[in-house]
Amino acid sequence: MSSSGLGLGDFVDRTTAVKIVGGFAIALVILALIAYGIGIEKIRGELARADPRWLAAGCLSTAVGLVAWAKAWQVVLRVVGYRVPFRKLVVTYYAATFANYVTPLGQAGGEPFIAYVLSRDTDASYEDSLASVVTADLLNLLPFFTFAAIGTIVLVVRSTLSNQIRGVAGVLVVFAVGAPAAAVVGWRSRRRVGNFALRVVAPVARRSRFVSVEGLRDRMRELNTAFERIAADRTALAHALVYSFVGWLFFAMPLYFAVRAVGREISLFLVFFIVPASTLAGLTPSPGGLAGVEAALAGLLGTLGGFTFATGLSIAIVYRVASYVFAILLGGIAAVYVVFRS
Repeated sequence: MSSSGLGLGDFVDRTTAVKIVGGFAIALVILALIAYGIGIEKIRGELARADPRWLAAGCLSTAVGLVAWAKAWQVVLRVVGYRVPFRKLVVTYYAATFANYVTPLGQAGGEPFIAYVLSRDTDASYEDSLASVVTADLLNLLPFFTFAAIGTIVLVVRSTLSNQIRGVAGVLVVFAVGAPAAAVVGWRSRRRVGNFALRVVAPVARRSRFVSVEGLRDRMRELNTAFERIAADRTALAHALVYSFVGWLFFAMPLYFAVRAVGREISLFLVFFIVPASTLAGLTPSPGGLAGVEAALAGLLGTLGGFTFATGLSIAIVYRVASYVFAILLGGIAAVYVVFRS
């Protein structure tokens, strides 16, 4: 661990705290309005009958999924020369997940912050941390789209896709093709991309006392070196990819358990489509996509699962308690531990 230690201010300042609290407040109000429009009493009745054993299974699945993703992280870190004890890295990963889940738009671009947490809590440099985090996230995209593709193919074969859902499936296909293509193009053009980035930030750097163009160039050179070391070890990447797939499987399963919790049934193939599709709603400007994900889940479950919207939103709430609220609670404990860890 860095000798300077971590302070609470490294995780959140007053402005960020206000944004987080405000984001949660607005999202909860929106969620309450959605529930009111569907029928509070109907939703309350569904939730009252929910089996807590299935909820517990969903929480356990979330915990296992995050541990698997932390393991993928560890594999990638080893490639760049850092052997962090797994027990320590799991706690760091949970703390970083907490920061990602509570920050508005954190899901859309939390890698720099996660890399910062990792570099401060281990011996890894920021550049190596960022390269490992970005690589692990890119690896996680493959199982994301694989599960989505499996679900989409099954739904197409069964001809159960409405025009609206076909649009969602189309977006997933675009992401499935576009994201890997963008990654390949970015990798092959990494030097030109880096030079372009330097030209963009150079005017700001020249007016700043804290950064310099030469310093930025050195950091980008170190980052590129880290990426090249990772890309050269295909065995390690394949090893990490296995853990990514395991993590995604356990990330999706809480939805299945949530459906069982309210006494209903659902196909796993449908789960494999709905979870990635609803994750796109996580890009909404609220902490963890709160309200947006629940609304998307209720709509998808109602349209594809044949549930009423009251049942769909009830399932979404149980699912989010198991996959989001539970992760925040565990991550919050981990964040406190990381802050005060000696």
